[in-house]
Amino acid sequence: MLGIPYAAEPFAARRFREPQPAAGWAGIRDCTAFGPIAPQSAELPGAPVWREGDEDILTVNVWVPDRAGAGALPVFFWIHGGAYTFGSSAQPDFDGTALARAGLVVVSCNYRVGFEGFGHVRGFPDNRGLLDQAAALRWVRENIASFGGDPGNVTVAGHSSGAGSIACLMTMEQTRGLFRRAIAHSVPRAYFAVELAQAVTERIAVEAGIAPAAEALLSLSPARLVAASDEAAANSGAGPAAAVHAFDSVLFQPVVDGEVLPANPLRAVAAGTARQVDLLACHTLEEYWFLHTVGAVREVTTESELADFAEALGLPDHLVDGYRALMPEAPVLDRYLAMSGDAQFGEYTTRLAEHHARAGGRAYLARFARRRADARPWHTADVPFAFGNLDAVGADFLIGGAPDDHDRALSARMLRSWADFASTSAPGWPAVTAGATPVKHWAFPDDHLAADDRSDLRALWRDVRFDLMRPGR
Repeated sequence: MLGIPYAAEPFAARRFREPQPAAGWAGIRDCTAFGPIAPQSAELPGAPVWREGDEDILTVNVWVPDRAGAGALPVFFWIHGGAYTFGSSAQPDFDGTALARAGLVVVSCNYRVGFEGFGHVRGFPDNRGLLDQAAALRWVRENIASFGGDPGNVTVAGHSSGAGSIACLMTMEQTRGLFRRAIAHSVPRAYFAVELAQAVTERIAVEAGIAPAAEALLSLSPARLVAASDEAAANSGAGPAAAVHAFDSVLFQPVVDGEVLPANPLRAVAAGTARQVDLLACHTLEEYWFLHTVGAVREVTTESELADFAEALGLPDHLVDGYRALMPEAPVLDRYLAMSGDAQFGEYTTRLAEHHARAGGRAYLARFARRRADARPWHTADVPFAFGNLDAVGADFLIGGAPDDHDRALSARMLRSWADFASTSAPGWPAVTAGATPVKHWAFPDDHLAADDRSDLRALWRDVRFDLMRPGR
């Protein structure tokens, strides 16, 4: 069942506000097609595009296994990624059919992205996209039993900005008790201080030719706000937030506002805020190669540019020297992509699992290492494997061509681990402890388990902090 409203249209008088209850309907509602997606300019393979006038965007989709009389089943709740700026639950590689066959009731949701969901507007709540996700989880608690799901056995899962959202949801008071487990693939490190979010709003307002005030922002149509945001991203080397965005043009991140999001999720998890949630974390070994391939990150080819990158992210000099020592024959671009991927996703994901375990939570860690001639183990390649959707539209680009028998066997193993974790909190390998970090490596023809993660690479990151991003850095 597709396109079921979980909240009212977040426009007109409800624009930039917390999600409000959806209106009821009489008779039978047609739920055979995905609902409209949130305002954005992206056009993704096989997925719908947003069009001016699409407003009923806060919907969920439900896949139910054919297991009549099986009792209440575990619930798997998927949050799509897309740099907090684009994407939707209707992307073909997010189809929940295979996971439902594994015995799960699968739910996915659309939520506000871009400025509508994460732009800072004085006098209105920050992190509206996170509040939408929380509202969708409340819908699950109140309604999923009607679909055969257990509202007391919910696992939230997501990739990239979806995983970053999950790190937030684990620490938010509004979502406490709404889920028992979390699966987070490629968790991004970036969370904004309020002053940086305000600086981004000022940049977008300049592009739109308005003042960065609520009344002026509300006067812009969603399409014009998307266009102004795209223009600001394209001109990322200018304005008060230039140092932060010189190497990464993503304008929107969750805002640590002290209200919706009380603290940097990594710090909150380390303090034990989420110890009641079991966590399965995963990242790919070469995250940034994909983002470079699709032109989403800046080209860095000189030592001085690499040093500038490290300074912009607040990374210590020893990291640049350490990657040069570990990759002595590699060109600057390869070292930059390796360090970027670890800085933006790999190390943060790993550290989230370790901090969670040390704070008393249960955590498991995996890395996606599958490689082919035309595809590295890069950002997003793991998603169609875990969903069991290797033949979905667009998946061939992510995985480097048509899947072979090794790919299908790996996909079956990864899907099974997701289903087992969502059912029992046991994905099939040892948990991280306060003293050791076992790591499952997904590969072919066989996976392997590292009993402890004590590589020279990890040693480089030992004392590196992940603070909030602020103007000037």
